[in-house]
Amino acid sequence: MKKLIERLLVFIIAIPAFFALVLYLPHFNNLALNLVVIFFSAVGAIEYSTMLEKKQIKISKVESGILGALIPLSITLVISFSLSAAIILGFIVAGLLWSLMSRIFSKQKDIENIAGRITGCFSLFLYPGFFMGFIVLMSGWGNPAAVLLFLFIIFGNDSLAWLFGTLFGANNKGVIAVSPNKSIAGFIGGMTGSILVALCASFFFPSVFSVRQLMVAEILSKTIFNSILIPSVVLGLCTGVAAILGDLAESAIKRSCDFKDSGNFMLGRGGVLDSIDSIAAAAPIYYILFNYFFYVI
Repeated sequence: MKKLIERLLVFIIAIPAFFALVLYLPHFNNLALNLVVIFFSAVGAIEYSTMLEKKQIKISKVESGILGALIPLSITLVISFSLSAAIILGFIVAGLLWSLMSRIFSKQKDIENIAGRITGCFSLFLYPGFFMGFIVLMSGWGNPAAVLLFLFIIFGNDSLAWLFGTLFGANNKGVIAVSPNKSIAGFIGGMTGSILVALCASFFFPSVFSVRQLMVAEILSKTIFNSILIPSVVLGLCTGVAAILGDLAESAIKRSCDFKDSGNFMLGRGGVLDSIDSIAAAAPIYYILFNYFFYVI
């Protein structure tokens, strides 16, 4: 009960906080939101490095935080300060080269650990920072409602997954070995929540969307469905599935490293990585599909 209350408090605080960041601090293409993304990416990478230590892959907390922050930081410099997009490539090359070459002058006794360390650095460079960088890219749309829609699709997924799992999941758990407490009912609830949020947005806030004049849009416009309807369902469904898979992927990492939570940074939710696993995995899917189906207005 205590953990449930803590989760509800975080949820109640998180929604207004995201609203404020996106709607009331839009300066420099949501610089405030982008800084939060950078911070969460860095802390998530540090938590991940702590788990990797169980596999005898030792990367310092400072190094892990820098690797985790590099990609969202580089995108922020482009989106919020209009610097050259070449900076992103520069940061990516720097991160990859550091990951590959930073221990070439290691002492003899440490040489046998270099391959594991290189793999760990590459992993920290990509997860969660690379995926979280797509949220920064969203901030460059100049469409705060589209960014909020993404967050609400994730919140809807998480909320209904928990509700369905609690009400109907008692007898259908253990399907996924890496997360035995997850239930089929919870998965169905999560996908339902994501689709419902996207559909509600298309009905009540159609100004968020502007369907691209592609062949698929022309075909849809000749059916009995509203031209926004099917793309919205696809957007919600695919984003929801990615969110669920992201949660399972992080569970697999924790189980492999014998961790229950990635940390204790978030009240009632464990670590930062426990809170952003779904967001990180779903962000690139949402970004790609939204750009494909809709004009960013």
